[in-house]
Formats: sequence, structure tokens, C-alpha cells
Amino acid sequence: MFQMGHVSKRWLSSAQRVVVTGMGVVTPLGCGTQHVWERLLRGDVATSALSDPRYAGLPSRVAGLVPEGSGPGQLNMAAHFAAAERRSLSRATCLAVVAAEEAARSAGWRPTTELEQVRTAVCIGMASPELEDIAETARRLQQRGPRGVSPHFAARVLHNMGAGVVGIRLRCRGPTHTASTACATGSHAIGDALRLLRAGAADAAFCGASDAGVSPLAVAGFAQMRALSVRWNAEPAHASRPFDAARDGFVLAEGAGVLLLETLAHARRRGAAPLAELLGCGLSGDACHVSAPSEDGDGARRAMAAALRDADVQPEQVTHVNAHATGTPLGDRAELRAVAALLTTSRPLVTSNKGALGHLLAGAGSVEAAMTVMSCRHGLVPPTANLTHPEPVDGVRLVAPRAAEWKSSGRRRVALKNSFGFGGTNTSLCFAEFVE
Repeated sequence: MFQMGHVSKRWLSSAQRVVVTGMGVVTPLGCGTQHVWERLLRGDVATSALSDPRYAGLPSRVAGLVPEGSGPGQLNMAAHFAAAERRSLSRATCLAVVAAEEAARSAGWRPTTELEQVRTAVCIGMASPELEDIAETARRLQQRGPRGVSPHFAARVLHNMGAGVVGIRLRCRGPTHTASTACATGSHAIGDALRLLRAGAADAAFCGASDAGVSPLAVAGFAQMRALSVRWNAEPAHASRPFDAARDGFVLAEGAGVLLLETLAHARRRGAAPLAELLGCGLSGDACHVSAPSEDGDGARRAMAAALRDADVQPEQVTHVNAHATGTPLGDRAELRAVAALLTTSRPLVTSNKGALGHLLAGAGSVEAAMTVMSCRHGLVPPTANLTHPEPVDGVRLVAPRAAEWKSSGRRRVALKNSFGFGGTNTSLCFAEFVE
């Protein structure tokens, strides 16, 4: 979608200002925004050993998996989906639905009238279909012919099915859209929703992304790219190490995050309390390498700068960055260089949620956006788990080993949330504490 040019926010009407009124997350630390937020603040870590025999012999045997059951913070699929639905829907679609339903509950928004429904959009993305589903279906086709293929297969592997099913569940009949930009997907979807609302195409939008890509095939593929952590199989809780000198790659994880965005005018009409304001979105491309960023962080810097222009925010106003930082040696260093180069005077508090969660791929940006909103609202920044020996970078304050108080110094808190994807696609979102 189009990239908006510079707009002076001081002249934006309440119909153009966009606020966050609801959020839902499904993560390896558990389900529920408040539950995950509290665990992040404590410094809890969710990465664990892949003990299934199918992973034996693979270079990386650590992942972040959503806890299932009926206890606090656990995912109970049977409570959300009938048995027939669980057979017909992919896991990634199910995770997106659970997150969207929490966002709807927390916001108190479930469109009922025809006008409400056609004015509520859905922008939910997915990075890739579930590879094991495709591989198993191909085996059944070879063994049994067409009758071995499930009638649900084609729908299960479509990238837009999370958006479609969320729209069906919540009766959203406005624009329905799917982003698929690897690890930048969740943030891209939020930026797309922002532009839809600003353009007047909708009054509210459920947006974010989902991923359920932990499988032997995915682990083997990413390991062959030398993208995954392989040194910490015996200590899985220490494997995801953003910014740490001992980092050696990311930890594959699953999950989903969905935000409800509304124009401020719409939120006011129905009496909703904004959690934070989304001021802008910036995009860029590296044009450098399929899987590696440019070492100087140029693409990341330009995406952040574009977000600030879109938000009409000066660099010195940004005092927190929720980083993409996955734990790869090159990627983390390039991002820190970009942050330090752009935000030269504010010395922002920088954290990465991936130390605790692992890397949720498509779902990472939207889950971390939800945590950025919580930071804006509460004035706290969660620590980066496993950050014991940070690489020295001037101009930033890495948050570890405990949560940091984020003081506003008389001005509202302003943060950037970065997401970068394979292929050199970069996104940065600018969130702020909501003020009238």
C-alpha cells in the first residue's frame, strides 16, 4: 500500500488520529497481554528443548512453543474451536483467531450493525504456510492419489486465511487484507491498517500476524542457512541472546499478536479508552542480501527515519526502542548502529523481547508492538533476557538484567518498534503515550 508523505500531526483531526484500544497475544510465555507483560517484566524465559524424536540429530534443538492446557495463561484450543474447525484450520490461523478475540474483548468492540461491520477492517498476515502440512500432503498424494488429499488442504495453506477467519468470527466486513513480508509481517500489517484508517476506508481495524512454523523441516532449513542458535542445546533457556556477545543465531518460536486500531473519533464516540497512539510507520528496503542486512544498518536507519517523518516526531523525542534484534551476530550489531546514528541525543532505552520469547517470525512484530504499547502506557521497559555480556555501542542504553523505569521528563513517552525481514524489507512503527 502507499506510503504517506509528511503530515503535520498538530493539524490532524480526531478522525485521522489513530489509537490502540485493544490487544491480544498468544506466545511461548503464555496467552493474554497482561499475563505475558508481567512475565516479561520479571525476566522469565520461555525457550525450551525440542525433545520430540523428530528433532534428534538436527543442529538446533531449542524452540519457543505456546503452552497448552486449561491453566492460567495456557492455550485451550477446545475452548475456542470445535473439533471440525481444528481439523479444517491451520494452527497459525487458530492462533490468530485467539489473539483477535482477546483484542476484541479487551477493547469492547465486536461490530454488530451493518455500518459497524462494513467500517471494521482486518489486516492480519502470515509469513509462510505450515511446511509439514505440505510435505505430509505430498506424501499422501504419492501414496494414495487425489483421495489422500484433505479437502481442507488448499485453504489451510493460504496466507490470508487468518485474516479471513478472523473476519468471519468477528463479523468484520470492511477491507480484509494480508501482508506476507517474512519477519516484518506483523509490523507491516499494523502499518497497513494505520493507512486504511487515515485514508477513511475504515473506522477500526484488527491487525497483526501469526506464525506456527516450528517443525523439523523449518528447523533444518533455517539451520542450513546458519540462522539458528546451535551452541545452547544443552541450556535451552539461554539460547536466545539478543545483543549478547555470545549470541549465535535466533531461536524459532510460534505465536500471534493482534491490535485493534481505531480512529480517535470512533473510539470517542463509543467511549473507548485509548491504550496508546500510533503516530507513524516507515518502510525501507536494503537491496543488499537475501538474509543479511547491510552492516552499517542503513536500511534500518532509513525505516526509522521514515517513521519519524510520518509521525512528525523529532529524533530527540524518542526515548525507547523495542528492537527487532533476533540474536544473530550481524543483525543485532547493524540495528544498534542504526539506532545510535539516528537517535544521537536521546540515548534511548533499547530492549528485545526475543530473549524471552524466541523469534515468532511473522508474529514477532505484532506481539512486540503490543509490548511497546504496554511500555508507553506504564512507563516500564522489560529487560532483554540472557543479556549478560553486551557488545559496547555508544549512544544507547540496553535494558538488562532488570526492567527499567521509562521516565517521560515532562513530555509524553515516544517509542519506535522495529521489524526487519528476509529479502531486506524493513518496517518501523512509532507509538506514543496517549494524550488529549
